[in-house]
Amino acid sequence: MTNIAIAFGPVPLVVSLDKLLPSRATPAGLVTSKKFIQIRTSIKEIGLIEPLSVGKVNRKSGEHVLLDGHMRLLALRELGHHQVHCLVATDDESYTYNNRVSRLSSVQEHHMIHRALKRGVTRERLATVLGLDIRTIEKKAALLDGVCPEAIDLLKDCQFSADIPRILRKMKPTRQIECAELMVSANAITVAYAQAMLAATPTSMLLCGEMPTKLKGLSAEQMARMEREMGNIQGQYKAVEHTYGQDILNLVLTKGYLVKLISNTAVRRYLNQCQPEILTEFESIAQSVSLEH
Repeated sequence: MTNIAIAFGPVPLVVSLDKLLPSRATPAGLVTSKKFIQIRTSIKEIGLIEPLSVGKVNRKSGEHVLLDGHMRLLALRELGHHQVHCLVATDDESYTYNNRVSRLSSVQEHHMIHRALKRGVTRERLATVLGLDIRTIEKKAALLDGVCPEAIDLLKDCQFSADIPRILRKMKPTRQIECAELMVSANAITVAYAQAMLAATPTSMLLCGEMPTKLKGLSAEQMARMEREMGNIQGQYKAVEHTYGQDILNLVLTKGYLVKLISNTAVRRYLNQCQPEILTEFESIAQSVSLEH
């Protein structure tokens, strides 16, 4: 069994702020941005939650290159701090670090706020720490009310508008799952997409008391046709998704075979003389097929 190396040292290191070298310039207007003010307020009210991430120490200068946490570092300096806890990377791949960072999803944010409220933290204090108004805190705390656990599980790693759960809770659980599945698979977790699926949802799949959504300019017949077409699209999408992996594998294997085939001098000469159109098609397939298409 292959051992997996850890990306950071297990124990945070206390580093002086003047020994941290930012790996990028501070964008203009950053200190007045909502995000920066939110981070600075959070550090001021409850302290630093997530350590900064740095590279290995430069033995000559004693300095560390900052990999992640530039806004936190700036906020710490503004608040008069002199030292900070840092996680030290065990490799030198600083240029790929941010691609491996998992940002807080909407579901995680909801759970964090909900847990804080249950522990007795007031909405006012949360609003101050997060730089939000109380109404937004209440909306985020109730974000998933009425959404079935299976749909929540599908959306758990995504960031989305608070209006999407509002739309989903108008549907029955099975339809919520279908819509969440389709949005995640299509990588289109948007309000407009959710509204379109709600409009195409049959009345039987809506919660009792919910009226079918009407779109301006569409007649009842057009809405019915839209429902049927959306159902067909979902069925086709799931069918393609089911065979996608095998199809891609077949394409890659086919490409490899054709590349090897047309690399053979004798075969290439024969095709060029007797079947030039087939050679052209083979070359086109060899150049165009990839896992990204």
